[in-house]
Amino acid sequence: MKFLDEAKVYIRSGDGGAGSVSFRREKFIEFGGPDGGDGGRGGDVWVEAVNGLNTLIDFRFQQHFKAKTGQHGMGRNRTGANGGDVTLKVPVGTQIFEEDNETLIVDMVREGQRFRLAAGGNGGFGNAHFKSSTNQAPNWANPGLEGEEKTIWLRLKLIADVGLVGLPNAGKSTFLATCTRARPKIANYPFTTLHPNLGVATVDGREFVLADIPGLIEGAHEGVGIGDRFLGHVERTRVLLHLVSAQEENVGKAYKTVKHELEAYGGGLVEKQEIVALSQIDVLDNAELKKKAAALKRASGKTPLLLSAVTGKGMTEALRALRDVVTGDSESEAEIPERSHKKRKHDEVIEDDNQ
Repeated sequence: MKFLDEAKVYIRSGDGGAGSVSFRREKFIEFGGPDGGDGGRGGDVWVEAVNGLNTLIDFRFQQHFKAKTGQHGMGRNRTGANGGDVTLKVPVGTQIFEEDNETLIVDMVREGQRFRLAAGGNGGFGNAHFKSSTNQAPNWANPGLEGEEKTIWLRLKLIADVGLVGLPNAGKSTFLATCTRARPKIANYPFTTLHPNLGVATVDGREFVLADIPGLIEGAHEGVGIGDRFLGHVERTRVLLHLVSAQEENVGKAYKTVKHELEAYGGGLVEKQEIVALSQIDVLDNAELKKKAAALKRASGKTPLLLSAVTGKGMTEALRALRDVVTGDSESEAEIPERSHKKRKHDEVIEDDNQ
């Protein structure tokens, strides 16, 4: 399934039905009079967050959504039927913006949340509505009100507990594949990961969701490489796992490069609690490992975890450290945002059509 995290959509609610002009004329009934019914209300346009979706790919094939028009009123005081509503089903974590792509309308952060994007027009009054003691035979009715129309932007930010960040080939996808049932593409060349991937990790009976995004390189905030467009998918996480490959000649510089890109992006990422890990340690001997671990500690100001997703060394300790932050069992000066998602039952993997 191809991943799509932004879509532009046109929506229009239904017009209200027109009121009816009708007069009662029946044999053997002495007095007639107006009996035109009111028009029905136009349909609304709603958005609903549903489970089981993790991409906006459906909106690539359909960009126009129009609710039904209310039916016109009829004689014998019959009111027209209301127009049918239209509901846009989006993944949990989708944000809805105005046409300027900056003004936030609503943030769909929980399953089952609904929001009315455009209200349908009211139906017009029939001539029976205007009958009075001084005007007993009105021969006019109101037309229905027009519905609303607008262009909106949908922007998806995945809901996860842990975000994996680092340079390309830092071992993020391998880490995800090792500790979850997710199966992202893994290869020994930069930017193997082209789209975010999700997986559910379990340690000591506790589950939490990990999000793996494409690697960052120097100048990503200016669009270099894949850029920083996927960083929005780790904005909602509680903690970032910053992986630095042991194969880097200068691990301190590698750490600072990613840290600078996170700071340039903004979104509160640098304020999030961060766990630093030196990955792919199976390629180093003990002396070189101690040297690079010390260099990474000086650059980050934290004692890094040492792990290898290939051999499994240090993986349990890393998962437990992440679990402690997610569940609130660890003390941290950084503020941990409120959890805003329901636990997923199954791993979700987002893959490109060509993978």
